[in-house]
Amino acid sequence: MTATVASHRKPRQHPLAALTGGSRSARTARTAATLALAGAATAAGLDGTGQAAPQPTPAQVKNRVDALYQEAEVATQSYNGAKEAAERAREELSRLQDEAARRTDKLNAARSELGTMAASQYRSGGIDPTVRLLLSADPQRYLDGAAVLQRTGSHQATAVAGYARRLGSVRQIQRRAEDTAERLADTEAALKKHRVTVVHKLGAAEQLLSRLTAEQRQRMAGRGGAHHGAGEGRADRGTGRGDSVRADAGPEAAAAAARAADPRAARAVAFAYAALGKPYVWGATGPSGFDCSGLTQAAWKAGGVALPRTTYTQISSGPRIDRSQLTPGDLVFFYSGISHVGLYVGDGKMIHAPHPGAPVRIAPIDQMPFAAATRPA
Repeated sequence: MTATVASHRKPRQHPLAALTGGSRSARTARTAATLALAGAATAAGLDGTGQAAPQPTPAQVKNRVDALYQEAEVATQSYNGAKEAAERAREELSRLQDEAARRTDKLNAARSELGTMAASQYRSGGIDPTVRLLLSADPQRYLDGAAVLQRTGSHQATAVAGYARRLGSVRQIQRRAEDTAERLADTEAALKKHRVTVVHKLGAAEQLLSRLTAEQRQRMAGRGGAHHGAGEGRADRGTGRGDSVRADAGPEAAAAAARAADPRAARAVAFAYAALGKPYVWGATGPSGFDCSGLTQAAWKAGGVALPRTTYTQISSGPRIDRSQLTPGDLVFFYSGISHVGLYVGDGKMIHAPHPGAPVRIAPIDQMPFAAATRPA
């Protein structure tokens, strides 16, 4: 039988054959085709018909880099949301595990009590009660003992019911813990996915910027656009229409705080001014670096108000404010997906954490597509 089955098997292909393309004849044909294509490409290059891809202009680089940073910020907010959800799930899982341990201890105590009762009943319950009464030398004493046993039986029923209740409670907690652990695993997978997306977008932006000269990057930064590169994490002292960070912001900070709607907003404004020049770090909430929603969260925390972590949750942290009614401390949001946020400081300006390579700075709110504004409450 074994020999018959073996005779019908297909000859196994060597693993190296699968990697290198199968049979010798097939490999030979593919090699010839590849050489022919390579020769055609070479000939095209020699006769001038092959054209290299044109280098993008600085304006094209700026537009693409700005788009990549905006896409990265969308992914960053998703990352922040997933991170916040993962932290909540970890806390809940830890609490459920502690609760399950406590309830299991009580369950074990109830099980021990039932075991003691069962052993006692076995030792004393082997003779029918009527026979025991007839054999008893003191019927009254027996009847008194029977009353005690009846009460003991009632206690036993209560103990059994309590054990069953505790068992169900432990199982319920364990199921909740299992669901939470599963949710945590899904959230951590999403966290990893968003992180990869952010890194990819930022890497693509860095690669594009590396094609520009230092002068081109400086001009781009002067127009308020994206910039990056070694040494550009320091404060930009520019005072033009583009993003700006000023060393002499003390009087301006005091004036902005004085125009705030209330003392909490004033403290948030003061915090934002104190953060000027600190680097953008995606996923960070300070104190040494911030992303956009991390900055606004930290600023309002200094004011005594706990904001949620992401732009798309911070927008619901208070009543919506019309653009014409903005006062220092209000949150201003940008893009249709609410992917960027800044802290309004008056005179049509905000303090925000723009993107990697651009420190926390002052910028006009019309620099990006305005979406909405909120006054935290």
